[in-house]
Amino acid sequence: MAAAGPMALRRRVAAARGRLVLARGILTRPSPPRPRGPLPRTPWTTRGPPPEVLAQAVERRPVREQVELDTITYAGRQHFMPGLARPRFPPWDRGWHDPWHSPGPRYEEMPLYKERGCYVCHQGVRMLEGVRQVQWLTKTKRVEGLPPPVLSIINNPAHQLEDHEERVKHAISHARLWDTTEVVPKREQYCPVLFEDLIHLCRLMCMKYPALAKRMLARNCKISAAWERESILLQVRGLNGILVNSMAPIPPVASEEEILATKEHVLETFYPISPTIDLQEVNVYKELNDTGFRDGYPYSHPHTLFFLESANIRPGRFRPEQLRAKMLMFAFGNALAKAKVLYGNDPKVLEQPIVVQSIGTDGQLFQFMVFQLNTTDLVSSDGVKNLVWIDSDQKLYERALCVPEVKKRVVTKPTGIYGFQPDTFKKFLALYLHGTV
Repeated sequence: MAAAGPMALRRRVAAARGRLVLARGILTRPSPPRPRGPLPRTPWTTRGPPPEVLAQAVERRPVREQVELDTITYAGRQHFMPGLARPRFPPWDRGWHDPWHSPGPRYEEMPLYKERGCYVCHQGVRMLEGVRQVQWLTKTKRVEGLPPPVLSIINNPAHQLEDHEERVKHAISHARLWDTTEVVPKREQYCPVLFEDLIHLCRLMCMKYPALAKRMLARNCKISAAWERESILLQVRGLNGILVNSMAPIPPVASEEEILATKEHVLETFYPISPTIDLQEVNVYKELNDTGFRDGYPYSHPHTLFFLESANIRPGRFRPEQLRAKMLMFAFGNALAKAKVLYGNDPKVLEQPIVVQSIGTDGQLFQFMVFQLNTTDLVSSDGVKNLVWIDSDQKLYERALCVPEVKKRVVTKPTGIYGFQPDTFKKFLALYLHGTV
């Protein structure tokens, strides 16, 4: 039998004495044995603690209330001190009203406060369901493509600009390649430049059609139009798009038979999504119908709205479907405000429908729209409905190459405009000429 080591001898001695126990090389006194049986039957073990004891255990009180301490701040030191609380001072009375540092009255105390909420659409609203949502809000029937009067202008060579392809290519190159010293210009720079160049080309037709000179382009004008839709109060309000006004209105593009045929159209719903899901709900508002121009303004008829999506980053721009929804909403707002001025606030079917056009672009992709307001009776979904013609996602060019492509020190594709589509400018020009030709 092998000899026992020193640790084995120590364990035998401790076991013989019965007083000390060796645990991990340390001699400790043994504790009394734990009870292995069930717990004794007491009110706490059978029914649990009383409710008041449980409430005290669950209730969380601040440390200050538990130990009853005073808050020590660094107010007396007049500077920040780590470990001390931040002092709270009473509000300072200036002795006079400062509008820049005044919290202002509460909403309930404002004179324009109303219990009934109003859903507002402005330039920053992005429609979740796009055009379908605006169709329900404005009681509008959608027709794909452009109306026949506009198509007749497009297909008639007599209404085209001479050498329009070369001039449009020159305008695109000016906006994308020549107007900046940067290698690749940003969208917020070339999109407005391209719009100005295209409008300039359209204005060259004034020599052929003098009535085009009786128009005015307005920027940063405001619009306000209110209406009810199935017990919902709606309003288009805020900055308008770039608006071209004319002295004469655009004639109706739909005949009386087409207008009466809209009675059979059923508006599409998207239950369970609310049609006002994206609109801003406010309680401080004024039911106002204003075109943005004073009475007696000679260019009082809205002709075409332009929307430029020129944000550099993609999240800052509206998607094409959202852009078309905003175009339809503001075209409807301008037409409704003009109808309220001409025919009053009573809802009815208009004797002379009001037509407003809209064009949206991000510098490459164009959206074309023609809206006709047939009725101001928008509460019910029955009866005559409004009409809108939409021609969407029309590219003016496929690509603008600002830096040449080089492979093995050979230029394979030089800088320039590729994939130019002249039909897109023909539609742009046709909408500009519509109402005059």
